[in-house]
Amino acid sequence: MPTPQPDPPTEAQNPWRWLHAALMPDYNPRATAYWWSVLTLGSLALGLAVAGLAGVGPGVLLQVGVGCAIAMLAGLFPVRIPGSRNSFAAGELFIMLLLLLHGPAAAALAAAGEALVGATRTSKRWTSRLISPATACLSMMLTGSAFQAATDALGTRSAVAEALVLLLAMTAAIGHFLLNTSLISLVPQLKRNEPLRWNQFVQNFGWVGTTYAASALLAGLLYLVFKASGVGVMAAAVPIIIALLVMLHYHFRQRESDEKAHAQRIEAAEREAAQSARHLQQLRESERRFHSAFSHAAIGMALVSADGRVLQANPALAQLLGCGDDDLTSRDFKRHVHRDDLPLLERQWRGLVEAGAARQQADGPDPDTGPEAEIEVDAAAVELRCLRADGSAVTVAVHSGHFADRHASEPCLILQVQDISARREAEAKLQHIAYHDGLTSLANRIRFGDCLAQAIARSKRDAGYGFAVMYLDFDRFKLINDTLGHSAGDRFLTMVAQRIREAVRPGDTVGRLGGDEFAILIDGMADEAPTLAMADRLQRMLAEPYLVDGTEVNSSASIGITFSTVGYDTPGDVLRDADIAMYRAKSAGRARTALFDASLRAQLAAQVNLERDLRRAIEQAQLALAFQPIYDLSTGRIDSFEALVRWDHPELGAVPPATFIPIAEDAAMISPLTDWVLASACQRLREFQRLQGQGARPRLHVNVSGTDMCRGNFVSRVSTALLANGLEPGQLTLEITESTLMHRLDAALQVMAQLREIGVGLSVDDFGTGYSSLSYLSTLPITSLKIDRSFVQRLNADAKDAEVVRAVLTLGHALGKTVIAEGIETPEQLAQLRRMGCQFGQGYLLARPLTPEMAAAVVQADRLRDALGATEAPRPDANGATSATSATSATPAAAEPDTGTPGPHAPLALH
Repeated sequence: MPTPQPDPPTEAQNPWRWLHAALMPDYNPRATAYWWSVLTLGSLALGLAVAGLAGVGPGVLLQVGVGCAIAMLAGLFPVRIPGSRNSFAAGELFIMLLLLLHGPAAAALAAAGEALVGATRTSKRWTSRLISPATACLSMMLTGSAFQAATDALGTRSAVAEALVLLLAMTAAIGHFLLNTSLISLVPQLKRNEPLRWNQFVQNFGWVGTTYAASALLAGLLYLVFKASGVGVMAAAVPIIIALLVMLHYHFRQRESDEKAHAQRIEAAEREAAQSARHLQQLRESERRFHSAFSHAAIGMALVSADGRVLQANPALAQLLGCGDDDLTSRDFKRHVHRDDLPLLERQWRGLVEAGAARQQADGPDPDTGPEAEIEVDAAAVELRCLRADGSAVTVAVHSGHFADRHASEPCLILQVQDISARREAEAKLQHIAYHDGLTSLANRIRFGDCLAQAIARSKRDAGYGFAVMYLDFDRFKLINDTLGHSAGDRFLTMVAQRIREAVRPGDTVGRLGGDEFAILIDGMADEAPTLAMADRLQRMLAEPYLVDGTEVNSSASIGITFSTVGYDTPGDVLRDADIAMYRAKSAGRARTALFDASLRAQLAAQVNLERDLRRAIEQAQLALAFQPIYDLSTGRIDSFEALVRWDHPELGAVPPATFIPIAEDAAMISPLTDWVLASACQRLREFQRLQGQGARPRLHVNVSGTDMCRGNFVSRVSTALLANGLEPGQLTLEITESTLMHRLDAALQVMAQLREIGVGLSVDDFGTGYSSLSYLSTLPITSLKIDRSFVQRLNADAKDAEVVRAVLTLGHALGKTVIAEGIETPEQLAQLRRMGCQFGQGYLLARPLTPEMAAAVVQADRLRDALGATEAPRPDANGATSATSATSATPAAAEPDTGTPGPHAPLALH
């Protein structure tokens, strides 16, 4: 007996079949599989987009939310393309803007929302409402990620890179359109088992793809403006764009209405030829429709004679020109046209009338045509200014067509006049935003570069033409921002821009390149004398006080100038050289002007190469230390050493510290350099301690920069170097120059206090050159002062310098600070310092800087000398000089050959 087979499950028993029957009853298996696959991928893309925005800040989320909301709102009002069954949603502009600003995740989210709104508006089926946002999200995630990878690969911020970003954005928009359209178009084709109609797809691409690319281009321009000028420009531009799109939407609708009315009239005329019985009735009906459309049209319309006399006008035209309906009739329409634009309109009308007359003469009278009016195909459009009754001007678009009336004694024209003032104003604002600085209304970097490119091209065409470029940077702008606030700084920049405009000639171009940097393109001037005179005049005007928020502010500018005679090919090269000259002026002091020459570029290249070599020297430990002894002048014995960093360049030889230390500070290499010096110096100090024997505590001075002294982690770095070598903090003294200390005192005080707490000594180097405040000096946690060598070297030549040294010694002793004299080079200087009571000193007379090996040999010799009992210190005579076995010889060490070894000195010892 056969086993009974179970009945197949019903739809109620199988939820999957029930869902398929409810959502997609007309879907075959292939279409169903494709629909669920795309929906799944789109859902994953949507999840990735949401996850990608999970970690951003509230400000970015707000911008993304606003962008998505605008895109979805724009999806409710698609713009119908004239002459086509296609339309596009203005939300694509904001989707591309989100892609540029916040990446593919934000753009995919906005694309899904806009597609959901569009699908809900156009379809009642849930399959369409679900698949549309899925394909849009998936397509934007893929194309957006590719766009982001391409822009990340660009890397630079040059004008070429920005142009490539615009091109990539347009490519991404077109790719998004192609991919999204392909994904969504496959659904109906699979349902009908038909291949994709690529010819229809290509035909539709023309308009829609162009609008996608245009949206991406406009979004890219807004993105570049946002990067140059900030969110304020975006806030002003977005409403203008929305207004333009709304105007475009209604303009296209009006055009469709006009074209529909025109098509109806043509259709009526065609039916007249085919149906002669109803010919007269249809013509009258067409005429009534025409008069109805004419009278009730939203734009101004008029019938005018060949000479411009108004035969009939509708109320919209009267309202546009600010006069009554009857006031226009029999009046010359050309009276309402601006006189500068009148020749253009007259030429257009004359051509229309002549073309209509020639065609009528060629065709001859048509006995089968009725006596009613018709509009000829010949037409022309022009934009011009019309004058209202109150004298104000309004920008209009005038569409003129030939209007033939068989009973009329002469042909006439029909005019359509539309007010486009708002559109022109919005376009002008966008143009201004794109090429002008939002704060000062000067040309921005893009506009200035365009003008400079035109000047370069003209100089290549015309040998007699030349130009100059000034690059200005204000010397105290950061101080204004820090003390008065950034809003006051903005007002200061506005005042500066006004003064620069007043100082230049009308034909010159002034631009703000960013921050407090301005540039001036001096057109037609390539001579140094008048250019320098203009720069001097500009310096005087800019140096006058500014009243900012009730506070008088003084400032000055450093100006760099270059000329077209140098020979340039690109605007970037001109600005680079003018910038180099400006930095030369700034390094020479405030309120200076410098001219560019080729040597400046070579110096900059040499500095760049030196910076590169210094970085390699620090990384590969190619530097060395020298140790200059510091003597106790009363005993002639070595008290401590000062560690000096040396760099022997493989090609340039010995590079002075005064050359490479500033480079290290500017290139953010000073901290690695300081760490290396501290580690190397502490290692040598440990070796000196081992050579000197148990119980010895030699001391070492190390120079540090103000940058390091202001860093919060500097104390831990110093402690690490000491602990790694088993040294006590009291064995290390850190030196910082007085000028650097006074300039950055507030930031360094806390670090200095922490260093003194652990026992590290602090010394003020080059004392007497930095204008120290006595109130600060009495409270600073320092242990010693070093008299600057400039005062020591003029001890015998200038009595005033001797009094300065004496005052420093008295001040140091009164404050309980150790005083060290630098740069002792003659016996007379040494004797005078001793008479003044200076206890410690260093200089070439006493000893030149020693190599580590030589310093170690000196330490070992001291230990041997102490072991042999040579501990009696020499005593100075009445004049402060010593005997032949004293601390110094009668011959200055400066006269000795520079062997790197000390001269004949007394027994040396470390304490």
